[in-house]
Amino acid sequence: MTDVKDTAAHFVAAFNSHDERALNALHADNIKFEAPGGFKAYTGKEATEYAMTWLKGFPNGKMTVRNEIVSAPWIVQEVVMEGTHTGPLEGPNGTVQPTHKKVVGKGIQVLKIENGKITETRIYFDMLDQMSQLGLIPTPVTV
Repeated sequence: MTDVKDTAAHFVAAFNSHDERALNALHADNIKFEAPGGFKAYTGKEATEYAMTWLKGFPNGKMTVRNEIVSAPWIVQEVVMEGTHTGPLEGPNGTVQPTHKKVVGKGIQVLKIENGKITETRIYFDMLDQMSQLGLIPTPVTV
């Protein structure tokens, strides 16, 4: 179990320090990776590129783990992602130019870790909430 927790902690630290080399080293070459918007990756390089896309769009981006459940080889983490959108953000519909808005998003990441490598990742977050915070869609009126 320690290996799973340690590897997950190394991933969060690498993400928060925007360390592309460390992220790439943590992703298995034949990773199975899924994220909202229908994104899928099948190589460690593609998984790392996904993370770097977010970090380029949010250069001060940071992930905080609020809770985690370990059932080796799996770890489920409740995370909060925070950052200010000051860089171009590549998405499935093209590039979103900087909005200079701060975003605080909650999500879950499910990681399968084997031999110190992340072999599977599934990420879940509310894309509608994120787009609202970026000002890309109208914010719903509260009653």
